[in-house]
Amino acid sequence: MPVISMFYGLLISMYYLDDKQHNLPHIHVKYNDDEAVFSIPDGDLIAGSIPNNKMKLVKAWIELRQEDLMTDWSLAIIGEPIFKIDPLR
Repeated sequence: MPVISMFYGLLISMYYLDDKQHNLPHIHVKYNDDEAVFSIPDGDLIAGSIPNNKMKLVKAWIELRQEDLMTDWSLAIIGEPIFKIDPLR
């Protein structure tokens, strides 16, 4: 699973060919031992959990980078290489 961004201890990843598990555009987020899955279109938590302060950072990042995320999603679901996305600063 390629890491597409890292910031504030958060690792943001996107699986290739991953349109079956959650059936909507999403990212996987790791923070220490916690893992969560977030919807790209609305930033909603789909599965798992991370601390609330980190969740707010992820949601803000999704909102700022939504276009880039959707481009990567379109590539990933057909197995094409995806691109790194700027972190939250």
